[in-house]
Amino acid sequence: MTFIKKFYRGIYPILAILLILIFDKGIQIEPSWLGIAIAVALAYFLSPRKKIIQTQTGERTQLTWVFLKKPIFLD
Repeated sequence: MTFIKKFYRGIYPILAILLILIFDKGIQIEPSWLGIAIAVALAYFLSPRKKIIQTQTGERTQLTWVFLKKPIFLD
């Protein structure tokens, strides 16, 4: 969990590059711009989201992700 707290900004570019490589080498989508567009859109959908929520104690920053059951609080 602490890894995700520290490097949540880097997950999106790493995921996009990984998906571009998979689409380029593995699936071999012929127009390369189509593979890149699909990979970037899919990486955006799968990347974590940062949301500011209001609580009784004040504002807290919450990190939600498709692969996590519970949100992570960055504060």
